[in-house]
Amino acid sequence: MNDMLDEITDEMRDELSEQAHQLVNYLEHGEKEAFLDGFDELHGYDKAVFYVTLPSQLRHQIIEWLTPTELAEVFDEIEPEDVDINDLLEEMSPRYAAQMLNQMYTDNSVDLFEDMDQRELGMYLALMPKEDAAQIRRLLNYEDDTAGSLMGTEFVAINQKLTIGQAMTAVKKAAQEAEQITYIYVVDDDEKLVGVISLRSLIVWPDEAKVADVMDTNLITVTPSDDQEDVARLMADYNFVSIPVVVKDHLVGTITVDDIVDVIDEEAAEDYSRLAGVDVVTLEENPFKSAAKRLPWLVGLIFLGMGTASVINNFEGLVSQASILAVFISLITGTAGNAGTQSLAVSVRRLALKETSSLIKMLMTEVLIGAMIGATAGLTIFLVVWIWKANMLLGVAVGLAMGVAILVANVAGSFIPLVMDKIGVDPAVASGPFISTLSDLTSVIIYFNIAGLFISHFVSA
Repeated sequence: MNDMLDEITDEMRDELSEQAHQLVNYLEHGEKEAFLDGFDELHGYDKAVFYVTLPSQLRHQIIEWLTPTELAEVFDEIEPEDVDINDLLEEMSPRYAAQMLNQMYTDNSVDLFEDMDQRELGMYLALMPKEDAAQIRRLLNYEDDTAGSLMGTEFVAINQKLTIGQAMTAVKKAAQEAEQITYIYVVDDDEKLVGVISLRSLIVWPDEAKVADVMDTNLITVTPSDDQEDVARLMADYNFVSIPVVVKDHLVGTITVDDIVDVIDEEAAEDYSRLAGVDVVTLEENPFKSAAKRLPWLVGLIFLGMGTASVINNFEGLVSQASILAVFISLITGTAGNAGTQSLAVSVRRLALKETSSLIKMLMTEVLIGAMIGATAGLTIFLVVWIWKANMLLGVAVGLAMGVAILVANVAGSFIPLVMDKIGVDPAVASGPFISTLSDLTSVIIYFNIAGLFISHFVSA
């Protein structure tokens, strides 16, 4: 058993405090009360890390000692994508697992249910109270990446006819089940959302004041079908801790800031995946599966890259006349590709934040930016080549080619995402590798055509 302890503590050393080591000792020696006292002192996140890091034998011990409600607090902190939830649930009896899932906040339990097959889903829902099971089924019907898939149903709603004193009593009663009580939602007799009041207002206003007189009726709401990215932006703009979800003015749920943090992280990872042309959301440890995910983009870009090779081949005669031209191919294509990728990233970010103006205005802006960057880079490389090779005309050819290539790449990097957005295609699909490879093709064409105009001069010079 000591060997097991050494193995466990090695795994947890970088994640948990020394207190966790002591908790393992309590588990192994059957010291229930000492374990429960120590476990209760841990932060919720640390409880989750501690639980999932343990071997199955010790998790069984925790299951025996904790009630489903207590373990639900642990599972509320577990990220489904970080562990195999089904394996964890199979360590419990089906009835215990169903009770535990039912005690979790609905938005978190729905995340777990989404990863189950129909047999497991049906089994757990059948063991839950019918009303709770029906509510979970309704939430599961919402499309992924929408407000409906994020919302929870543990909110506090009070009637507008209550006094502040009555409202405070109602909030105290409901607070234990609510996910957050920063905002108290106010409804009318038809259960329609008519206002919101903060917990601070409940404390500050006198008990005899009417909720209807002090509530804020300037409501910002979303519907279950709203895109999660739009909801995240709305909450960020207004600095909300939570936002109500309504259907025909009826309050059906709320989305809290902890869910939005996950959305922002998820959306950022997805956008980066598309920009990089590789999936960074689902990290695959199997090298064969990982390679299979990366190959499609790379193979596709090989054929686009063949266009660049074909162009160079067509200018073979030019290169044979002035072999010095080959020296600067990678320099020009690389610099133009970097400029195009920068422009692409800025353009996609602007689209994500909906900071776009007219297409013509944005295009002209990027032309101006590309011209300034291209002129500066072109002048720099002109001076370098002139001094290095003591050939001013060669410097002019290389510098002019780089300046024009950067201008074209900059415009392409910003223009292509804009066009894709206009036709309804995710602009992030115009990935960095795609823009870089496209820039290689255009840069080579520009370079050799400009070099062809000067070759008779700098070859003889």
